[in-house]
Amino acid sequence: MDLFTIMCVRDRTESVRWYEIFFGRPPDRTVGLESLWQVGENAWIVIDDREVRAKRVGGAMVTLSVTDLDVTLARLTAHDIPHGLLETYGNGVRHVEVLDPDGNSLSLAEPPAAPNYARE
Repeated sequence: MDLFTIMCVRDRTESVRWYEIFFGRPPDRTVGLESLWQVGENAWIVIDDREVRAKRVGGAMVTLSVTDLDVTLARLTAHDIPHGLLETYGNGVRHVEVLDPDGNSLSLAEPPAAPNYARE
């Protein structure tokens, strides 16, 4: 099974530039008018600004598990992309929310180094 998460945006050109900074790379694929970043073996984030998506702009919420949260936040800060307050949950997971230019939420969660952390 594959997962395609659609991020509805107003301006694909502007959003592609933003997501290139967010992911640290250009899209892995462009299919028609959609730009796609592979975020897992069978998981993709898709940027779509077609009129059919207009009513859904800014409504997406995604959480991505990362192993390099500090590096990612430093890259975002260097490009003046703000993020929310960095939280550490009781199980040691570090979490922060980042909003794209349209208000779509991309949360980043970094589990602690220990392999047996409890998931909450």
